[in-house]
Amino acid sequence: MMQKLFFGLAFMLVFALSAIAQKVEILTFEQLAARMNSPKQEVVVYNFWATWCKPCVEEMPAFEKLASDYRTKGVAVVFVSMDFKSKHAKVVEFAAQKELQNEVVLLNAPDYNAWIDKVSPEWSGAIPATLVVKKTGKVRKFHEGSFTYEELEKFVKPLLK
Repeated sequence: MMQKLFFGLAFMLVFALSAIAQKVEILTFEQLAARMNSPKQEVVVYNFWATWCKPCVEEMPAFEKLASDYRTKGVAVVFVSMDFKSKHAKVVEFAAQKELQNEVVLLNAPDYNAWIDKVSPEWSGAIPATLVVKKTGKVRKFHEGSFTYEELEKFVKPLLK
């Protein structure tokens, strides 16, 4: 009986982890750029971060709250992990531990110098960094550095008009 219970719990855990793993897709920069150029929601907030970046982790609740508060207005948040592809399992575990409700992707584009300017010419490459894109893909706002919720809301709201 205990063995069946153990296997049942182990199966449920593996199933739950595989569901989370599906939420952390690995993207090339070209794939991410295609999404940034043709967003499906009215406004998409791309937050570039890493598991080892303390300011990145500290600001995540602000992004989660923004997405929750403005979901009905067409706002979506995508957390773009800058961790190495080899750290995929760590990113999956991190997203589960933090109970992130928004999409998490792992960017597999190690040659930062080849694409950082394509995100924004203002970007030095430091994280956290945030790109907000309006549905047309042509209206963009970029910010390098961390946000409080109030700062983030003030940054995003003008694109909702």
